[in-house]
Amino acid sequence: MKSIIMQKLTKTIAALMLAIAVVCAAGCKKHNDGNGSYNGHDYIDLGLPSGTLWATCNVGADTPEGYGDYFAWGETQVKYNYDWNTYHYGGMHHLTKYCSSPSYGYNGFTDNLTTLQPKDDAAKANWGRKWRTPTKEQWQELYNNTTSQWTEQNGVEGRMFTAANGASLFLPATGYRLDRNLYGAGDRGFYWSQSLCTDSPNGAWIFYFLSINFNLIEDMRCQGVSVRPVCEN
Repeated sequence: MKSIIMQKLTKTIAALMLAIAVVCAAGCKKHNDGNGSYNGHDYIDLGLPSGTLWATCNVGADTPEGYGDYFAWGETQVKYNYDWNTYHYGGMHHLTKYCSSPSYGYNGFTDNLTTLQPKDDAAKANWGRKWRTPTKEQWQELYNNTTSQWTEQNGVEGRMFTAANGASLFLPATGYRLDRNLYGAGDRGFYWSQSLCTDSPNGAWIFYFLSINFNLIEDMRCQGVSVRPVCEN
């Protein structure tokens, strides 16, 4: 009797492991060089100290040169008009979420949330659970561990970041959306982090670049900015 039970148990475990392997193969495909894909979107391994895997495209784009979609910080859908009147989490000094100072919160509201929750992350909401918007620290790591030059790829201006392992990441100069207009496309790149500006919580940290330099800056949450996701290991 024991032998029959063990045989059935062994078959059940084997079937379960096969099912898990099939799901993993369909969702996350990794190559020998560390590059791969998850949920239909590619990532690249730059050999960074943290092991962060960077997406090769922006959310809403099908190629590395595509601008993709623009999102207000903490919103997951595109819209026609980007300003404080249409922002999902209140006004410049009337915030209803992600507020670390009562002088910026609605009726003195604070919640001390400093990073995007999964449901408010445009990368995770649009691409799936293992994708997310990079933190300020991950952008800083990219900055510190690559060389960068302004270049043109397939007719699109932007910056190429090349790591010590030879892998490269292209970020197009997407500009940003404010009100109903697109500004700076082809001249400036703006990319959200998931990190709040705690001193001025109506702003969040953005990775920003021109043809001559690049850095992290604080800017308004209500504007439309591109998202370049990272993939969780």
